Amino acid sequence: MTKRIKELSLEQREELLRTLEARFEKNMHRHKGLEWAKVQAKIEANTEKLWSLNVMEGTGGEPDVVGHDKKTGEYIFYDCSPESPKGRRSVCYDRKALESRKKHKPENNAIDMATTMGIELLTEEQYRELQKLENFDMKTSSWVQTPANIRKLGGAIFCDCRYDTVFVYHNGAESYYAARGFRGSLRV
Repeated sequence: MTKRIKELSLEQREELLRTLEARFEKNMHRHKGLEWAKVQAKIEANTEKLWSLNVMEGTGGEPDVVGHDKKTGEYIFYDCSPESPKGRRSVCYDRKALESRKKHKPENNAIDMATTMGIELLTEEQYRELQKLENFDMKTSSWVQTPANIRKLGGAIFCDCRYDTVFVYHNGAESYYAARGFRGSLRV
């Protein structure tokens, strides 16, 4: 198996950085007190993370900075698209769920996609924190990391926002819907 090259061309890097900077400046309520120049320096110092941000962007995630970990110095990006990213919908939860389907299998699953992208699914707690910034998933839903005890029994959890409230639901991990995808997080 050949190793996938996770680097962008100079033109791709510049375009992505312009997009991220414009989003950062437009949405200062998501990251009060942070400076784009410092965020950009961190991103440019890590080409693999830059590649992951590009894939997040390319699948409709609209990644943006939502925090800064003062202990590690890392900036935290979440998918901030208004609805669950279009390029990551109609997927079941994980590989085991995908393999358990006998008919009408989706093309992929959330866990494998996130791993390939170099990101992690949001946890329920992270999802709730994201919703404090503004309302997301008002028409769609997003898989979130499922506790092992629930997954062991065949289930998985997902969240959405309706009536100004975050709802957490369960479903069989093998289920998939056109309006359900997943949101990711990336530390840079």
